[in-house]
Amino acid sequence: MKETFRQLLLTGGVVAVIALTGCATKETALPIKDVGSFHIGGRPVTLTGLPTREITFTPGAAPIRVDPNGDFEVEAMYARYTLLTKPKARYPLLMWHGGGLSGVTWETKPDGNPGWENYFLWAGHDVYVSDAVERGRASWARYPEIFKSEPFFRTKKEAWELFRIGPVGSYRSDPAQRQFLPGTQFPIDAFDQMAKQSIPRWSTNDAATQDAYDAYVKKVCPCVIMAHSQGGNFAFTSALENPDLVKGIVIIEPSGSPDPATADYSRIKGIPMLWVWGDNTEQSAFWQAIVQRQETFRSRLQAAGGKADVLRLPQAGMRGNSHMIMMDKNSDQVAERIQVWMTSAGLMR
Repeated sequence: MKETFRQLLLTGGVVAVIALTGCATKETALPIKDVGSFHIGGRPVTLTGLPTREITFTPGAAPIRVDPNGDFEVEAMYARYTLLTKPKARYPLLMWHGGGLSGVTWETKPDGNPGWENYFLWAGHDVYVSDAVERGRASWARYPEIFKSEPFFRTKKEAWELFRIGPVGSYRSDPAQRQFLPGTQFPIDAFDQMAKQSIPRWSTNDAATQDAYDAYVKKVCPCVIMAHSQGGNFAFTSALENPDLVKGIVIIEPSGSPDPATADYSRIKGIPMLWVWGDNTEQSAFWQAIVQRQETFRSRLQAAGGKADVLRLPQAGMRGNSHMIMMDKNSDQVAERIQVWMTSAGLMR
């Protein structure tokens, strides 16, 4: 059997040599055993005392009096899975999105190229892609009876600047007038397409979201979690709650974590973890604070005996990556580094 050996250096001092043997190629069919989906978590709610009203649902139809009172299922999340006939990974890979986003984060990229769901399926992982509570196919619930605050919406300006595609003050409504960071790996022409993925979010639903993620982990795992941005805190917390079920964590630019001063590192020190950071984080006080908190959490986990590695892409020779690393033009090269790390962490067969 032909073997190709690749050696890749990860910034956290991890050097891994892997043998890629017998991998399916994109000239052959991806051997899929099953594709499906489910909702998980949530709770029943009964609403009373709300006024009825008359609604015409489609032009020409007779109006119907709608009664919003009654029984509902709320605060569940949605997951879709693709299972391989012969996975090469030891555990399924669960992909968790960030704030104001959905599982589309991991699917086809805004520029039309295959995303990380596709990459890691071809690398031999069973893959689960989810929409958390309040996002996408997980659906919404009434405000303020169930969701306690109003939703808020991310502007294109916020995404352009917060995601480090362009510097602060560089966004313009006219795409031709926008300024972007030199050497950015984000596909600029696809930015408006990416903005169509933006989903309203609520600031009061974290507890319900965490409960749903924990139920998800209990249903699907043992597993490896790959989480982006806001999803990072949910992943760490699920690992602390279920350390026997979470076998590895890959965190892509996490925006939050449990309190580094009070986290019980003894519960998660047996879970290998990898932090991945893009470029230009040092140019923003916002990102500097996030990176510092994460580095404190990571270093304390490492001091407790955990495998807590970090891949800083600029130091690994990969410059220009935005916060949306999985959508950047070099995302396959980043995914390859992550795949090497997962092999070194014993997460492949």
